[in-house]
Amino acid sequence: MIQEIVTDRLRLRAWLPADREPFAALNADPRVMEHFPSLLSREQSDAAASRIEATFDRHGFGFWAVEVPGVAPFVGFIGLSMPGFDSHFMPCVEIGWRLSAEYWGRGYATEGAAAAKRVGFETLKLKEIVALTVPANIRSRHVMEKIGMVHNVADDFDHPLVPEGHSLRRHVLYRMRAT
Repeated sequence: MIQEIVTDRLRLRAWLPADREPFAALNADPRVMEHFPSLLSREQSDAAASRIEATFDRHGFGFWAVEVPGVAPFVGFIGLSMPGFDSHFMPCVEIGWRLSAEYWGRGYATEGAAAAKRVGFETLKLKEIVALTVPANIRSRHVMEKIGMVHNVADDFDHPLVPEGHSLRRHVLYRMRAT
């Protein structure tokens, strides 16, 4: 199991009980959750954190809690997961991130995602990693492109967990293959 990844400015680590409160605040922030169907209550956020923690036991990897040493003990998550829905690109490993809005624009998502990508390809020996978001999520799409992911419109899909007719149902898919 990969417990920790350290970069120049970040520590991607196992989750701590103290992470739950700032994670709930992040999930209740309309700026952070703009591209998700709804904000999360404290109970929903805690359940999401429990699911994230369980993926480490099941797969040996997951969404690591992000700490910025000397700046903040918890700013969000970055990592790898196996999505729990069916689509044309399954099974797969997805790279993803969610950071508190006050830490946007500092390159943390890109730095952490690049480190998670390296672990995926070099340590876990994955052949491919995907990322998905709604078309309007330009910030995340920019991070995907900066770490070398490629979008092909033919891969775009309607997310099966978002209700039909919802404005966030359509998703773009980015891919990168091991070199």
